[in-house]
Amino acid sequence: MSRRTALGAISLGAVGFAGYQLREKPEHLPTRPPARTGNNPVVRENSAIGSDQWPLGRDGLKGVTDDLAQIQGYASATSASHGESIDFHIASHVMQKCTIAVYRIGHYGAVGARHLLTSEPIKVKPQKKPEAQPETGLISCDWPVSWTLEIPKTWVSGIFLAVFTSQDGHRSYTPFVVRDTARRSDVLMVVPFTTYQAYNMWPLDGHTGKNLYKGYTADGEIGGNPERAFKVSFDRPYMQLGLPRWFDMDMSAARWAESSGYDITYATSVDLHEGRIDPSQYTAIVFSGHDEYWSKQMRDCAEDAVDAGTHLAFLASNNIYFHIRLEPAAEGRPSRVVTCYKEAPDPEPGEAGPTVRWRHLGKKHHKAEQRLTGIQYNGILAKPVPLVVSESKHWFWSGTGLRDGDEIPDLIAVEADGFNPSMPQPADTKQTLLAASPYTDSRNRGRAVHNTSLCENHQGTLVFVAGTFHWPLALNDSGHRNPHVQKATSNLLNRMLAPRKEG
Repeated sequence: MSRRTALGAISLGAVGFAGYQLREKPEHLPTRPPARTGNNPVVRENSAIGSDQWPLGRDGLKGVTDDLAQIQGYASATSASHGESIDFHIASHVMQKCTIAVYRIGHYGAVGARHLLTSEPIKVKPQKKPEAQPETGLISCDWPVSWTLEIPKTWVSGIFLAVFTSQDGHRSYTPFVVRDTARRSDVLMVVPFTTYQAYNMWPLDGHTGKNLYKGYTADGEIGGNPERAFKVSFDRPYMQLGLPRWFDMDMSAARWAESSGYDITYATSVDLHEGRIDPSQYTAIVFSGHDEYWSKQMRDCAEDAVDAGTHLAFLASNNIYFHIRLEPAAEGRPSRVVTCYKEAPDPEPGEAGPTVRWRHLGKKHHKAEQRLTGIQYNGILAKPVPLVVSESKHWFWSGTGLRDGDEIPDLIAVEADGFNPSMPQPADTKQTLLAASPYTDSRNRGRAVHNTSLCENHQGTLVFVAGTFHWPLALNDSGHRNPHVQKATSNLLNRMLAPRKEG
């Protein structure tokens, strides 16, 4: 397996951090402390009173659009720790005042979020929308700082929303994570901000916006690969309301995990890349949503986790699909640009190789995602199909009442993973395919089979992949909630957190 050295101290604003030191495979797995499910800071945090005042529609508040840009903003970082700060850069269609409210996503008696603070009214004004760079399609804003949030030491690590509300009655959002790497939690949940940015087509205004998939044609239509960007920047709002595409998957997973009482802290994909995360400090790492865009540093961290005996759980599908680089902003702030050339020639591949699909790196598909995860992306669905249960006597399905061939309706959706016998497989691993669900690929590629996979190596370290977008939604989202999925996921995490058998 590839290894890298620690990145050392890299600054986030005015505050630095030390990267963790990677090592070779340990001879003996570290002793894990007993699980703190039900007795931890997250449980105490969720005993606080929740608030449902952040969505649209409250007090007649209206949403925003990229073409009018009534109130929009972005954060200076994807995450911050206690004592650090995050700047918010906000623009409005007219000069006016706005407030920024901060909410933490969680259970809170099923309310779903907690209000932590609201800023004093601040002045905002129109800001220039930058044009895309001709060669790369990069769109990067240089808006001034409107408001700075210092992270209190009392805030519990989690997924947070900054809610921008304008004087003239409009509202938008931007997410960020408060991390706490000093606390050794049972579970670390990683939120896929690199994939959020890959899909962000701001500004969706009919002529300017681009993401790593699409852009506008000369006549104002949304095109495809010829119009897409090779680089996208975190220095811009997320399109329209500011809630990233697929963000609901991560919110659903986080709310369910916190309602279940797990001892959990949070980080972002950028934190994995920059070396803030020591994977050996956690019993399990959960990738909660659509986690498609990975740098070499991110993948090294996940591979080191397995070496250290840390379990991995990927709750969605199409994981570790595109290789990316994270590059600095124009003025030098690290990891503010996601670079992925895909089929186009990569002019600066570097030691990690070109930014293509992971399965196309290395000889004989040596870096295919299946080599770590056990299964890999194999298709897109036009409409949801049932998950078809396999190996129903396995402990994973215990207590669900399901039998082989039983179906969980509409659980396989959007994109699916499956086992590919022609691709590399995890070494020294027993694999169990817990579902085998036939579907038709929407791109006229014929029939395919979805799999849910569980791999276990000789040390008892587990790597789970659900293989569908609807799995995390089925944990808590009101339109998808499913008790079978909730029970099976509880079985999985409880098994991961149980004391490991010797031998």
